[in-house]
Amino acid sequence: MTPPWKARLDALRIKDLEDIFGTPKPIIGMVHCWPLPGAPGYSGYGIDTIIEHAVGDARALAEGGAHGLIVENMWDIPFRAGPRVAPESIASHAVVARAVRQAVPLPLGINLVHNGGVSLLGIALAAGASFIRVCMFTGAGVWEAGSLDEGCAAELLRRRKELGAEHIKILADVDKKHSVRFPGIDLATHIEWTRFSGADALIVSGKMTGDAPDLEKVREAKKLAGDCPVLLGSGTTEDNIGAFLQVADGAIVGSSIKQDGRIENPVDVEKVRRFVAAARGR
Repeated sequence: MTPPWKARLDALRIKDLEDIFGTPKPIIGMVHCWPLPGAPGYSGYGIDTIIEHAVGDARALAEGGAHGLIVENMWDIPFRAGPRVAPESIASHAVVARAVRQAVPLPLGINLVHNGGVSLLGIALAAGASFIRVCMFTGAGVWEAGSLDEGCAAELLRRRKELGAEHIKILADVDKKHSVRFPGIDLATHIEWTRFSGADALIVSGKMTGDAPDLEKVREAKKLAGDCPVLLGSGTTEDNIGAFLQVADGAIVGSSIKQDGRIENPVDVEKVRRFVAAARGR
């Protein structure tokens, strides 16, 4: 007989990605915010300009057939890690994400690069998001800018419960792009730790933004994940998405659906349509 505390924890986890997105094998489009206040790329254009571009990308993704959105501080480079993310970035991110939520009625997620943890949860609460992408939920490693970082699962799940936010689901990266895990944390270990700590789904990515993971790595992750869904986190295109979705349970896409193929450009609605069609085998 399952103890009631364990039954409650089990009930919090999604059964599959359709629980969030209403469709099997969802395509989740990235809304890459312009540099937020405090970032080196920010030049004083104001929050309304950031909102305008974010909402425009979100509408293009919805029109093209995406099943969900993630609002991310993509251009706050070089990224700070974990609790060192600045208050002005957190506040601005929440304001932009809330505007996207009000403009586009798709399931909304938040990603705070790198590994915002509890701050990420705060943005999601303020914005009315359904899920968060957590870059380093378990384990430890070093990010591309040199910051050492560690998993945030223990603090994040406690705060989620305290804030009455257990409806916000956790999509957790394993072997995350832009980072190197500490020696000994191989893919199998990282997946085991991440599942054990309560993630709803796993994300597998390539080495950097726009890089696809090796298909065999995805196949291995899916085998190790058991009943936990596995998403592609980078590098998917209309040419490779069909093969990837024969293995994975969904995909997060950003770089390949931009105008002129440049990640800093707006989302191209026609590219989104072609990507979604390819994902559906049409």
